[in-house]
Amino acid sequence: MEKFVGREKELENLKSLLTSKKSEFIAVYGRRRVGKTFLIRSAFKNQFTFQVTALANVKLSQQLTNFHIALQNVYPTVSNTPVDNWFAAFQQLTGYIESLKAPRKVLFFDELPWFDTHGSGFVPALEHFWNSWASARDDIILVVCGSAASWMINKLINNKGGLHNRITKKMKIVPFTLRECELLLQPKNSVLDKYQILQLYMVFGGIPFYWNEVTSGKSAFQNINDVCFTENGLLHDEFPNLFRSLFNNYHSHEAIINALAKKAKGLTRDEIIDLTDLPNAGSTTRVINELEESGFIRKYSPFGKKLRNSLYQLVDFYSLFYLRFIKNTNPMDMPNWLTFLDSPVYRAWSGYAFEQVCLYHLPQIKQALGISGVQTAVSSWRSMSKENGAQVDLVIDRRDQIINLCEMKFSINTFAIDKKYAEELRNKISVFIKETSTRKAVLLTMITTYGLKANSYSSLVQNSLTMDTLFME
Repeated sequence: MEKFVGREKELENLKSLLTSKKSEFIAVYGRRRVGKTFLIRSAFKNQFTFQVTALANVKLSQQLTNFHIALQNVYPTVSNTPVDNWFAAFQQLTGYIESLKAPRKVLFFDELPWFDTHGSGFVPALEHFWNSWASARDDIILVVCGSAASWMINKLINNKGGLHNRITKKMKIVPFTLRECELLLQPKNSVLDKYQILQLYMVFGGIPFYWNEVTSGKSAFQNINDVCFTENGLLHDEFPNLFRSLFNNYHSHEAIINALAKKAKGLTRDEIIDLTDLPNAGSTTRVINELEESGFIRKYSPFGKKLRNSLYQLVDFYSLFYLRFIKNTNPMDMPNWLTFLDSPVYRAWSGYAFEQVCLYHLPQIKQALGISGVQTAVSSWRSMSKENGAQVDLVIDRRDQIINLCEMKFSINTFAIDKKYAEELRNKISVFIKETSTRKAVLLTMITTYGLKANSYSSLVQNSLTMDTLFME
């Protein structure tokens, strides 16, 4: 088995189920390719009493045959003929488990949402299995996993029927941090430095499956080109497959992602509806919530604004990269990632992607600022004056009467504040204090790749952090 990296808390939580004194029903969910199955298999060392993986886009009979084959692998005396309904299938599973003497029985259902084909009756059968039998015992560990976060949340975790409040533990698996991705590369004997790892992260995000494609001995640019711009590259056509595998009505989800990709600052719900022509109804709210829960978008409130003024922003690194650079390329034309460098679209993308990397690593930034134990509220801010145009993408409002206004700049060298940018920074601070009427001390914080170049303007900055901060554990 490949080396296990990160997920220490999640791993311990899963292992603790083996010593529980009751039956446990745990739901594990998260974005596709994020490493859910690998985590579960590592926690239980592949020692499952029974395990089965659902099939995508198949009929009820095929799902039942698949389930029957998995049961035959551990229970050879079961009938040779698959049953024709899920109640009977779970009854066969019950018979197998009752024949065992092991103190704890671990059952693993992978890609659980795929079992729930139209009219299959899978959910009622699962309810009956748990409520009438498994929950009455003290030796069952039922682990279910799925990438379709909307199904896992709406039909399982927040179930209003027979499974209401039956999940004993839920676990959302999130993408890796920069440090964890750096550790993933160590077995490859990678010679990539932090700057190149950062560049890969801005394309791959923290999705372990994508990082497996990194080839030792090649630069970040070469790896990005191979994985994203060649006909057989894993990420050349991952985008459409990604949403089709997660959502039933994926066209609505893709429409929202496409709209958000064009607006770096984000969009309100009403703006999303206007740009996508989706209905102003609960169905659109549900799609937005599904994208947020799946980790593709984030919801945030601008500084000093109420919840109804919330903005939605695209935060999935690969989706953004695909829509900016891959979507309209033809592999027959042999596009090359190197041709995009130093182009306006590259500079705009890299600046935004670096900001998103920083936002994802807020615990590391707070640690570097020495405020890990201080209660904070994180937001963005934009001037109310249309003429002014001042904005700050990261505001850390601290309980200790200090506000950090964070500027994030991606650069290949140390970053130099020139006269024009210095005037812009002074204006931002002045307008922020005036419009917010804050009485807190306002500190300017710069987060750059290689730090600030000392000059006559660098004294404007109270805290200067480099990309090394983002790699902190």
